[in-house]
Amino acid sequence: MNAPLSDVSVVDFSELLPGPFFTQSLVELGADVLKVERPPHGDNLRRLAPGVFASVNRGKRSLLADLKNPAETARIIDIASAADVLVESYRPGVMSRLGLDYATLSARNPRLIYVSLTGYGQTGPDAMLPGHDLNYLAASGSLALSGRVDGPVEQTFGLPVADLGGAMAALSATLAALYQRERSGRGQYLDVSLTDSIVHWMNPRLGHFSQLGVSERGEQRRLSRERAAYGTFRCRDGREITIAALEDHFWKRLVRVLSVGPYADPTFDDHRRRAAEAAAINGAIARALIEIDCCDAVQRLVDADVPVMPVLAPSDLATHPQFAHRGLIVETEGGPFCRFPVALEGMLNVPCEATPLTPSVDRGGVRAEPIGPEPEPAA
Repeated sequence: MNAPLSDVSVVDFSELLPGPFFTQSLVELGADVLKVERPPHGDNLRRLAPGVFASVNRGKRSLLADLKNPAETARIIDIASAADVLVESYRPGVMSRLGLDYATLSARNPRLIYVSLTGYGQTGPDAMLPGHDLNYLAASGSLALSGRVDGPVEQTFGLPVADLGGAMAALSATLAALYQRERSGRGQYLDVSLTDSIVHWMNPRLGHFSQLGVSERGEQRRLSRERAAYGTFRCRDGREITIAALEDHFWKRLVRVLSVGPYADPTFDDHRRRAAEAAAINGAIARALIEIDCCDAVQRLVDADVPVMPVLAPSDLATHPQFAHRGLIVETEGGPFCRFPVALEGMLNVPCEATPLTPSVDRGGVRAEPIGPEPEPAA
């Protein structure tokens, strides 16, 4: 069986991380993605972080094109007009000035799905602002919930959440638009804002705060960050484990195998009772675990059927038994990477077969090659 998107062609003008991560997912789902790069060096990510570039551009083809050159732009317009999906991540107005806007291209191809992926969206007072992941997290309200409960706001999650979350919103919307096109026969314009995507992720927090009537930022952070028997704890050998015994039945199992002092009293078997003393309870758990080596602690909690997991380092992923069993980490020309996390029929081997990307230096815009090393400036 063919891969899910084996008949879908994509022209990708995006750079850096969000757009390429999104279109990399399209590649793994079977789409043919042509990456259009600006001379002389292509996507800036090639120089800023070559390893990151390799991770989000494998399996694509690339074309080096000067979009300020009318002859080359005309050729790119022809290519883009024939695509199923176009992706771009410039500031609002740039593609219009180049003659590559949705109105122009959809007039030639009404089935085109045109995806603009920007920090703040195409409209509104912030639309023209430059930004990166940290700025979008700040604008979404999510950064205000980050950091220690009693400390300053700080970015504590080691992934670019807005970049990747926005990419997944773009993927979801594009797949829905492709499905919708099957019934309507028409493409459409998708205005994807990285910030909007993370505001959407804030809904569970907003619901919780609203239900409790909590509006003060410090208390909102405490509710988000401080939960009883839920956190990271250091063991005697210096290794760290995570425990997530939120529900009453998990809590009862935890206190059977860990000494938590007065909090083992049955009055704490109620979640609301524990929530009122979360910091003290977590302190008791920390004192118990600092006397036990990691492997011993994990085994005790696993045997008791308590949610527990050691903290893995990124370098542990490729050899971790769970991921090895699921074939999650695959070897590619760009290195070992995680495949698309959901295996659909026809796409299992796509990451293994993908090759690096090398932009073509054919200035006529007619040749595209797999991605690889930085190209030489075109003659």
